[in-house]
Amino acid sequence: MRGSPTLLRRSARRGSRRLVYLSALIVVTCLAPGAGAQTQQLTITPVITGTLGANGWYTSNVRVAWTFAPQPLETRGCDIRTLTGDTTGTPLSCAATLDLSTWFAVTRTFKVDKTLPSVSTVLERQPDANGWYNRPLTVAFTGTDATSGISNCTTGRYSGPDNPSALLPGSCLDQAGNVGPASFTFKYDSTAPTLSSISVTPGNRSVQIAWRKSGDTQVVEVLRAPGRSGVSESTVYRGSANGFRDTGLVVGRRYQYRIVGSDEAANRTVHSVSLIATGALLSPAPGATVTEAPTLVWTPVKRATYYNVQIIRGRKVLSAWPDRSNFRLRRTWLYNGRRHRLRPGLYRWYVWPGFGERSAGRYARRPLGSSSFVVRD
Repeated sequence: MRGSPTLLRRSARRGSRRLVYLSALIVVTCLAPGAGAQTQQLTITPVITGTLGANGWYTSNVRVAWTFAPQPLETRGCDIRTLTGDTTGTPLSCAATLDLSTWFAVTRTFKVDKTLPSVSTVLERQPDANGWYNRPLTVAFTGTDATSGISNCTTGRYSGPDNPSALLPGSCLDQAGNVGPASFTFKYDSTAPTLSSISVTPGNRSVQIAWRKSGDTQVVEVLRAPGRSGVSESTVYRGSANGFRDTGLVVGRRYQYRIVGSDEAANRTVHSVSLIATGALLSPAPGATVTEAPTLVWTPVKRATYYNVQIIRGRKVLSAWPDRSNFRLRRTWLYNGRRHRLRPGLYRWYVWPGFGERSAGRYARRPLGSSSFVVRD
């Protein structure tokens, strides 16, 4: 017998019969026995209907039929077969003969994987705050596949834009070429809220701090240094209001405030302000340095109809009776028939509230307080 060089032979003698298995599509040449034999050829061709994926795997139902040239006298196992389930290897064979003495066979093994991989996610970390992520996030996708096995899976990274329904797509590919899609949905916000129009208004041993906050600001925290009870810094306010009044300050002491706005994702914005605490005499702040004539401001007193303001620079250099809780000092003024000028140096000032008619001379027993400022050129 003569045939293709790739012919795989397996013989079993049963009388004069011989069975030949071919592992691929072949054309077989057979020499009939006896003198003066003539050459015959038989071609067995599998006709395969299905979707061929990767690495020899099919990803759909596989229908296998057979064709012959020339038409054989008899066939075995050559009926049409359809593989509908996943399989790691199902052999199908077709055998045929031209003369009932010599049989030729073709065997093909089919691997079928129609099932998409199952995909899950592996997160580099849990949400940063309240179910939100506020920093770039890397998500690895991992998969399992019962038939052909996983070839590879993707990894994704998200860094914006802000989105309460952010989506990061991914997938896994199996050895057959099936792609299992997946996605991870999450809340992402990396933008800090805003605080604006911050103002600081000193009071009598107190300060009023006000602000405007953006709509996404969930909470505002105010920290003060020095803090309460002798600590270096402490939280003096936490809430959602647009302002806060801090009390119990020590006159003449400098305080530093940090105003912190946070959103639901724990993004933070920080503003800092400082002031020197005042008593009833509000401005200038105790020990403040001025280069122009200042306006003296103090806390109004209930039922006071006027005030007596006195300024000392070594000796008394001014006494005035404004009817409001402020007094605008000038560069020069007259006092006791003598003109005085605002010269460089240290000035101390006092305020007494007066009641009724000024001519009655009814003053509070004690001044509202005393304070000082320094004039420099």
